[in-house]
Amino acid sequence: MRLWIKDPVTCMAESAERGLVIEDGRIAELVASGNQPAAPVDETFDAGRLVVLPGLVNTHHHFYQTLTRAHPQAINKELFPWLQALYPVWSRLTPPDLRIATRLALTELMMSGCTTTSDHHYLFPAGLDEAIDIQAGEAADLGMRMTVTRGSMSLSLEDGGLPPASVVQDHDTILADCERVLARYHQPGAGAMLQVALAPCSPFSVTRELMVATAQLAERFDCRLHTHLGETEDENAFCHHTFGCRPLDYLEQTGWLNDRVWLAHGIHFNDEEVARLARNGVGVCHCPTSNMVLASGQCRTCELERLGAPVGLGVDGSASNDASNLMEGVRHALMINRLTYGAEAVTHRDVLRWATAGSARCLGRDDIGEIAAGKQADLALFDLQELRFSGAGDPLAALVLCGAHRADRVMIAGRWTVVDGLPVNVDLAALRHSHGEAARRYL
Repeated sequence: MRLWIKDPVTCMAESAERGLVIEDGRIAELVASGNQPAAPVDETFDAGRLVVLPGLVNTHHHFYQTLTRAHPQAINKELFPWLQALYPVWSRLTPPDLRIATRLALTELMMSGCTTTSDHHYLFPAGLDEAIDIQAGEAADLGMRMTVTRGSMSLSLEDGGLPPASVVQDHDTILADCERVLARYHQPGAGAMLQVALAPCSPFSVTRELMVATAQLAERFDCRLHTHLGETEDENAFCHHTFGCRPLDYLEQTGWLNDRVWLAHGIHFNDEEVARLARNGVGVCHCPTSNMVLASGQCRTCELERLGAPVGLGVDGSASNDASNLMEGVRHALMINRLTYGAEAVTHRDVLRWATAGSARCLGRDDIGEIAAGKQADLALFDLQELRFSGAGDPLAALVLCGAHRADRVMIAGRWTVVDGLPVNVDLAALRHSHGEAARRYL
């Protein structure tokens, strides 16, 4: 079946003034001004009131944290005291609550225009051994493209780390489960709906041995690697005290300085480290909202991208955002980066690129994040009829500057998953009720 998405207000692609044609889950062709599709179409969708973007790609999140948004014990804190306040709360996480937290995060992301997401799940209290299986199932049920990351923590407070013993696992258990989920869920190649990455939480929550072994396992299975790095000055101090070096030096020592890796935050890097990241193809996920909430600092996005490092966007966990809305994150990225670099240095197109093609590069994918023939048919369509857009001259800039936050339609792999602003086959009222009931258990 060939579907022509016809005559949008504008489309974030070259030579697509009259829209694009979808066939077999991929973009078959772009239709330039004055043209018709090259071959007959079976159906036409009138996009005359809509702006068409590539589906947004979220490269860092913690779904379980939707249960502890604006938590009274954690608000108004920086990262380390924030974590210390919440780890005991999160240690009570159960499989049913992770399931509902994941379902809500995925739904919220999709409604914001997100078509592909990753989630950094590193929390495995007793009884939550199948956390990755839960997330894989929820993504499949919703039709969301996802990179699940099998995270890990093995260095407890008693061992010189930050998390309590109740949420860490031992070295052998972690590696065995990494192998299990890779063998069961990892889909290599173009068009994959589910991929697996390996993701030790951070330098202050895992051992050196686990970092090394995880990198070796990723090479064996040809999958991506992910971790937090360079988020705060406290992390720099921890690494100096514990390892005798800066975080990026530690990363290199453990075999992680390569193009399999994308890092969350990447704020506190010096000039030499920025150049080293770019030279080795390491991606950085910019998390502007979380960085501002926790006052962690400002990612060096422009220097990283100028030197060739992949730069993507992430909402980060919903206890430090406190939302799962990537389109809002796009606007926040524009504001914080203009404050950092100047009004002319960062444009709406830059931040939209970070949220699409840049994020796709971080995940090691060249089949998503762009509207072009042969790419996956993952799209986010936004309606400009809301009051917030009235008077806007440039429709693409208006999405960012006027604060778009909810897509009118979303397509993933050629299927509509959001129609008229609502997710297909999701009872939002029931989801909100169930999630709210679960969240009350963590107060």
